[in-house]
Amino acid sequence: MVHVLFVCLGNICRSPMAEAVFKHLVAKEKLEASIRVDSAATSGWHIGAPPHPGTIAKLKEYDISTEGISGRQLQKEDFEEFDYIVGMDENNIKDIRQMLGQPDHPKIIRFLDWTEHKKDVPDPYFTGDFQETYDLVLEGCDALLGKVKLDYKEQL
Repeated sequence: MVHVLFVCLGNICRSPMAEAVFKHLVAKEKLEASIRVDSAATSGWHIGAPPHPGTIAKLKEYDISTEGISGRQLQKEDFEEFDYIVGMDENNIKDIRQMLGQPDHPKIIRFLDWTEHKKDVPDPYFTGDFQETYDLVLEGCDALLGKVKLDYKEQL
């Protein structure tokens, strides 16, 4: 089984949106038995909280469920458990590397690295633009799923 973890600052906007969208895409490809998806925060501010109301509302527009998603903080054990640890922006990547004690490991990746967008996913908690975030998350999830399918084609 392939394990994918999305990480952002608070785990209520971007990373749970990516978790929900990626799960949706994985289900469409009928790969639920082969790919596990989760999300986490670099901070401890929203542990146990549901996704932000703006994230929930935006995902509902696209019939994507947030059921079972709640905030949690990144743990050192996540490094061993997950094959891809995906930070939503460069600050998240720096924090992930520091928190996990892995200054430059290839399983720690920036979310949009497989897209034409060589930038960070803006945090809608601050921008209020959940549509922009959704559009980038969808594009990034499509690209990441393609990479996972290529990297693990023998196992999927």
